[in-house]
Amino acid sequence: MINKIFIILKRDFVMATRDAMLMYILVIPVLMAVGILLFAPGLNDTTVKFAMLETDNPEHIKFMQENAKVELFASVNDLERRINKRDDIAGLVPAEKGWEIVLQGNESELTEEYAKLLNSLYELGSTKENSTAEIISFGRTVPPLKTKLVNMLILLIIMLSGMVISISIVYEKSDNTISAMNVTPLSQTGFIIGKSLLGGGTSLISIILSILITGYYSINWIMIIIIGLSSMLLSFIIGFLQGISSEDIMEAAAGVKMLMLPIAGSIAGYELLSDKWQWTMYWSPFYWAYKANDEILSNTADWGSVMLSLGIILLLTLLMYAVLFPKIRKGFS
Repeated sequence: MINKIFIILKRDFVMATRDAMLMYILVIPVLMAVGILLFAPGLNDTTVKFAMLETDNPEHIKFMQENAKVELFASVNDLERRINKRDDIAGLVPAEKGWEIVLQGNESELTEEYAKLLNSLYELGSTKENSTAEIISFGRTVPPLKTKLVNMLILLIIMLSGMVISISIVYEKSDNTISAMNVTPLSQTGFIIGKSLLGGGTSLISIILSILITGYYSINWIMIIIIGLSSMLLSFIIGFLQGISSEDIMEAAAGVKMLMLPIAGSIAGYELLSDKWQWTMYWSPFYWAYKANDEILSNTADWGSVMLSLGIILLLTLLMYAVLFPKIRKGFS
């Protein structure tokens, strides 16, 4: 039976290399991960930038570089040309009494206020060592925006795993191999396992590559893998159901894309609802997957919370399986 399952996997792999849509589904998550890496803020980036003259006081330049992103220019004209570009950046130019803050005029209030505050702290001789402020950390070691984008990408990959299966089933129907399966020694369970391997394997690889590309090296990989695999089960069920009930590839792909509605709703609920209303999203396995991934990517997860999310995901998926699998079995018959 194992040999027959891998024969199905080999057939699906050859089919995927010849089909443009399947190749697109497999490659696009990696390209999106590269996009997140290029456009999301890095681990140590600051959103406030200053333009300063190279002839400024070296101590002043060093103080600003420790607290903001600083660009140095040889002349005031070069500095002003930089400020007049579209992004937010404040200029600090030495004057007779202290420094002048040079602005284009359409900068955010944060940029202007931060420039005033930071320059005032320098003039007062404030340093980290003599500050009376107490730093309280909530354990977040990575940027929240980047974590959200990577988490959303993981759920997108999970949805695509079901799409791969649905398209593969449509191809099998067009070749009449599903009918032939019923008169072969391979059971329906073996056939389902074999058809799940390509979508599950490539999706798992895509998740790992996407996380590595975006720089999350020190996370708990066992946690992220078990949450990813458990979340794929529901996508597999929908993929089989849509593949059996669809007449062509576009119809199958469109049916699986309906998963974006509960996925988007789960993300919105987790991010936007207050704590007292979070319970309204407990019905969605994607909510629990997003919640667990958020904790794992932020390095705040513990095995207790991850196993709770895993158990609820599997329970909700099992209930969906009980409802939908008779239709899938009937379609294979």
